[in-house]
Amino acid sequence: MSSTHAPPGARPGRRPRPSSAAGARLLWGGCDTTHLARRYGTPLYLLDEDMVRERCRAYRRGLEAHYPGPSRVVYAAKALLTADLCRLVAQEGLWLDATSGGELTLARASGFDPARVLMHGNNKTTAEMRLALRMGVGRLVVDSLWEMDELEAAAASLGRIQPVMLRVAPGVDAPTHAYLRTGQAEGKFGLPLEGGAAAAAVDRAAASPWLKLTGIHAHVGSQLVTLEPLLESARRLIDFSAWAAARLKAPLDEINLGGGLGIRYTDEAPPPVDELCRSLGQAVASGLRSRGLPLLTLMVEPGRSIVGEAGLTLYTVGGTKETPGGLAFLSVDGGMGDNPRPALYGARYRAVLANRAAEPPTRRYQVVGRYCEGDLLIADCPLPEARPGDILAVFATGAYHHAMASNYNLVPRPALVALSGGRPRLSVRRETYRDLLRREAGLSRPWQRRRRTASATRT
Repeated sequence: MSSTHAPPGARPGRRPRPSSAAGARLLWGGCDTTHLARRYGTPLYLLDEDMVRERCRAYRRGLEAHYPGPSRVVYAAKALLTADLCRLVAQEGLWLDATSGGELTLARASGFDPARVLMHGNNKTTAEMRLALRMGVGRLVVDSLWEMDELEAAAASLGRIQPVMLRVAPGVDAPTHAYLRTGQAEGKFGLPLEGGAAAAAVDRAAASPWLKLTGIHAHVGSQLVTLEPLLESARRLIDFSAWAAARLKAPLDEINLGGGLGIRYTDEAPPPVDELCRSLGQAVASGLRSRGLPLLTLMVEPGRSIVGEAGLTLYTVGGTKETPGGLAFLSVDGGMGDNPRPALYGARYRAVLANRAAEPPTRRYQVVGRYCEGDLLIADCPLPEARPGDILAVFATGAYHHAMASNYNLVPRPALVALSGGRPRLSVRRETYRDLLRREAGLSRPWQRRRRTASATRT
């Protein structure tokens, strides 16, 4: 049985009532997920905004409690960005880390203060840098010497003095998937501390009349389940900040340790946010004091650990298949187009049948999607005996799902529904076939004529 999709822009109705069979259906954010699947269609992203707010507050509380100097929490937009989420992050007092002109444009359209935006990226285009300069972003994070040249020229042409941070590669090899490591010296990100590139960037920034150096930044990787890589990176950044202060004969203002705290997908056990804030806050405070430096503004850039576990994705089961070798496949109406992470680096997930959440598992399935090659969502998923039309709920899908979704096989991308106070709200509408056709320049004129003709005929 295939799923039915609610029309784009459908307004959410009244608060869904709990299931009459207590515990039989999965609730998320106080809402009946089976009801949401019927109302909005599947695949469907859900985001518990109340959980997101609590994670934002946990970071702010943690840094304020454990770091005696000023601190700043910067939400990493690459994990998930919508207009609603921009406004939520602003309401919670966070800054925003953007990595593209598109993210900057969405933030501005949502009313986010550009003075509270950091612009990242290892290959920002000149157009993106000029956009950031015109918007007045709070910090541009310089990733290379050649980018510094481009930025200086753009700032001079616009007559704007731009505050910048230097992204350095601290040479820390984080214990995570190879695709998620970003702090090693032999990588594409940042100015290596080894070899003099980072030191040269300090001198270059200090000599520029158009760039104001405010601090040092590093990011060692993501989905970290131990704090040691972050602590080692902090030690190296403090050492470099002390060298820069001596070189410039004045201390910098900021030290930015990036993000990367992991979440629980299956059996991971990452440290809680408060432990991260306590460890980093104490380490940075003692490290700065021991080198005779003032308490710089401590910045962190969480993304996944704010939105990841607040997300849930719903799919409709199409059917199951038994193979001669004994494998049992369960097919759903989404897959790698709305979640490419399993295909990219073997990401693992937990799932339940949302409409039969109280039933114990009786067999193990390979959950597969509707797309071509490599579309395996969950390799070993214990579930009750699945039936066509069941609703499969996959946990911890708030980060890097909506953000990385594609139109592979020309399948429209899912809707995203935000949940707050037990009430659903359509946050991003479901993409339609018409949306896909709008980008086709070869079809635009005759397609528009057909639409006008059809409209006139109906009238």
